[in-house]
Amino acid sequence: MTLTLDGVSLASGGRTLIHPTDLTLNRGTMNVLLGPTGAGKTELMRLMAGLDKPNTGRVLWDGEDVTGQRVQDRQIAMVYQQFINYPSMSVYDNIASPLRLMGKPKAEIDKAVRENAALMKLDGMLDRKPLELSGGQQQRCALARALVKGAGLVLLDEPLANLDYKLREELRAEIPRIFEASGAIFVYATTEPEEALLLGGNTATLWQGKLTQFGPTSEVYRQPVDATTARVFSDPPMNFLQVSKTGPQLMFGDGQSMQASGQLADLADGRYLAGFRPNHLEIEQHTDGAMEFTAELAVTEITGSETFVHLDHHGERWIGLIHGVRSLNIGDQIPVYLDPSHVYIFGEDGSLVSPAAYAVAA
Repeated sequence: MTLTLDGVSLASGGRTLIHPTDLTLNRGTMNVLLGPTGAGKTELMRLMAGLDKPNTGRVLWDGEDVTGQRVQDRQIAMVYQQFINYPSMSVYDNIASPLRLMGKPKAEIDKAVRENAALMKLDGMLDRKPLELSGGQQQRCALARALVKGAGLVLLDEPLANLDYKLREELRAEIPRIFEASGAIFVYATTEPEEALLLGGNTATLWQGKLTQFGPTSEVYRQPVDATTARVFSDPPMNFLQVSKTGPQLMFGDGQSMQASGQLADLADGRYLAGFRPNHLEIEQHTDGAMEFTAELAVTEITGSETFVHLDHHGERWIGLIHGVRSLNIGDQIPVYLDPSHVYIFGEDGSLVSPAAYAVAA
């Protein structure tokens, strides 16, 4: 069982929402669509579901062209960020409603409802109304109603975005278990890189309607094909630094230079863009051979066990994620350190030239 997008694109009002896209999803896989708001995640899901018809290309289900097929004739289920339950109906009746519309026998409906309620840990709440449930239980009810159809494709459009932190963490942990039990193709849209990493499976990164990379989640995270993908798959976004190499020397935009070491020593002479994630920027030197820079402290954000430091490095805005609570003065010039093994090198066109050494070894 496969879902294939063959060169699909979507435009509206003279604006391109989805650039020509090729993507194949296989049975029994968890697939995350990762990108910021407006990247095209919902539009791509709507093309998969048949809610919108592509301007170009085809949607194939097991090799059959279903591009013009009605939504109700497709084997799909969709759960939105604003989860919807019927408030006047019990949990049992909410879950059963799709099967009743399909005209399934009563015994088959009862069996399917109870199996899916148990999967969602709702089996003791079937007589309750949705408003008698917590937010997480209401979302589980909406998920159960989607899964009970036995759909081959389940689309989850930021389904946890409106839940509080505790409920989100609880359901994030449960969704992979639910997915494994169903055997369907799951497509899960999120703006959060952390959520993609927690869910695992495969990740497709999206930026301004373009699919920039698709593959196993850990691989896309560790070896992004370009600077755009690296920016999308980092929260806070990846930091960047203009750099050029001549012989054994690295030269930076601020006039600073240093000896190239590690994988940086193997670069051909030329101009590059160096990228590094916030958690790899340090304010104390912990590694021999770390590159040292001086930056102005603009803002600090204490989150409890960690501190975000916002830095101005000669007009380049950097963010560092530092362990512990730090007492730092805004406006101070502070030294920051970067292990060369944590640096990604991109060409002037943004394409990856050299992945970070730690990512290759991982």
